[in-house]
Amino acid sequence: MQAVLALVIGVLYAAGVYLILRRSLVKLIIGLVLLSNGANLLIFAVGGRLSRAGAPIVRLEGGALEEAIVNPLPQALVLTAIVIGFGVLAFALVLFHRAHKAIGTDDLDAMTRTDR
Repeated sequence: MQAVLALVIGVLYAAGVYLILRRSLVKLIIGLVLLSNGANLLIFAVGGRLSRAGAPIVRLEGGALEEAIVNPLPQALVLTAIVIGFGVLAFALVLFHRAHKAIGTDDLDAMTRTDR
């Protein structure tokens, strides 16, 4: 499972970087989304055991834990990153819409002047 997740994270990063280097503003926004999803998966995978079996809660009774528990900090970081990523995506879409309305193209090389 870890190898498949590492492969998915690598593919998301590679596709995100490839799309960011393209000339279209739409591809740039999609690349940013792919990079943020890859980073979220990376934080989640590094956080520890990937399982649905147990909640990240330590029992009060008993001295030693029978099994490892899931760390809740990466889950909170990923949740925060999802919210921030959604805000950045919304801002980028509004910025793209305004630039396309003003200039009439989504090509980054055609957007050379700002006085239009």
